[in-house]
Amino acid sequence: MIFAAAGYNVTLFDVDPGQLSKAESSLKTTLQQYEEGGYLRGNTTAAEQVKLVSYSSSLEECLQGAIYVQECVPENIDLKKKVFCQLDSLATDQMIMASSSSCLPASSFTESLKHRENMLVAHPINPPYFVPLVELIPAPWTKPEVLTTVRSIMEKVGQSPVTLRRESLGFALNRIQYAAINECWNMYQTGLLSAEDIDKVCYDGLGMRYAFIGPLETMHLNADGEFHEASSAIEIARTT
Repeated sequence: MIFAAAGYNVTLFDVDPGQLSKAESSLKTTLQQYEEGGYLRGNTTAAEQVKLVSYSSSLEECLQGAIYVQECVPENIDLKKKVFCQLDSLATDQMIMASSSSCLPASSFTESLKHRENMLVAHPINPPYFVPLVELIPAPWTKPEVLTTVRSIMEKVGQSPVTLRRESLGFALNRIQYAAINECWNMYQTGLLSAEDIDKVCYDGLGMRYAFIGPLETMHLNADGEFHEASSAIEIARTT
């Protein structure tokens, strides 16, 4: 829906024709609901966006003329290896192939492939239609120009990409998220706060602030522009 809203022709592929039928029905209904509720993205109507999406149970047919492929299979390393091997056998030298993986690095399923330089992770955050962040994570062999192109595509379709310079377990969002969850769980286990109050700290405090400015900008503004003072305070807190 995101790519169709930006005017791209999109083809969905699945090995199960039944899933394609469900997807087609769901797409029409969802876009109509978004249009009625004022949430529809893009400058065209829901009906016009629906016409840009086609469906195919043939991977070869699906990839014809494709410039960008977004894989969305379950988080299973063997399945991703199988899918990317199939993509590799049908890809052109210009085709970019990205995985939606939320934790598996591209190097774990693209190493032996011919077109591996055109492969990376482009991790959207659920629900991507309303949460725009996309993490771009290259494998060691991903071409820099591929990253640049994917970032440009994501910006054109209205997403908000961030580019990691190298692979890192947990990528970026989950590294921050897991650190926060671990600290919240620690405060609950030690009896410092109730579960309800821990959640309140986030939705009535940090969440509201971080929706507008991030933690580094917060520290900068909260320390008279002296970022190193805030950093020092964190180091002191860690040692006490």
